[in-house]
Amino acid sequence: MDIVDPKIEAYAEAHTTRPAGQLAAVAAETQENMPAPQMMSGVVEIRLLEALIVVSGARRALEVGTFTGFGALTMAAALPEDGEVITLERDPEMVAIARENIERSEHGHKVRLIAGDAREELDRLEAPFGLVYIDAWKDDYIHYYEAAVPLLAPRGIIVADNVFRSGRVVDESADGSVAVTRAFNDRVQADERVHNALLSVGDGLMLAWRP
Repeated sequence: MDIVDPKIEAYAEAHTTRPAGQLAAVAAETQENMPAPQMMSGVVEIRLLEALIVVSGARRALEVGTFTGFGALTMAAALPEDGEVITLERDPEMVAIARENIERSEHGHKVRLIAGDAREELDRLEAPFGLVYIDAWKDDYIHYYEAAVPLLAPRGIIVADNVFRSGRVVDESADGSVAVTRAFNDRVQADERVHNALLSVGDGLMLAWRP
């Protein structure tokens, strides 16, 4: 189902700052060469992440799910010169592509790509992070979330992508992976440690932060 009228989505994207330079090249290469380019974060979503970094004054960001590195590099560009993005990716093919894109970027020195299973790697990271972006294996979202909350800086925020699952989350009879996403949304909503907002941006963004 269309979450938002496609004409409205197109209008929003047309009125959002476009990526430039090497970031634009990474986005174009992803669109042209990847079998599932829709896995790349959209322009509106990624600019929202940038805005959250700028507003919060974050110096460190964490990304679960690197894909081709577009998101990590966009966040790195918003961080101060001594800032850091840690991004986690377990697919060896994606690791190789992302590493190449990161090495070619002027902001690549701010990005640390960790190849491995995020369910294991998250427990090895040291806090704090001003922004945690979750855009990876949907069945593990609750695990990622529970590992991320203790890593948040006092003004930090978690952003989880694709929580509408193309609108299927409203179907209470849905099972499998969609049911897991429903459980994730319910878990965040019931979590007294955070305040949250579910935004109808892209395929749904769940935001959670400590009050």
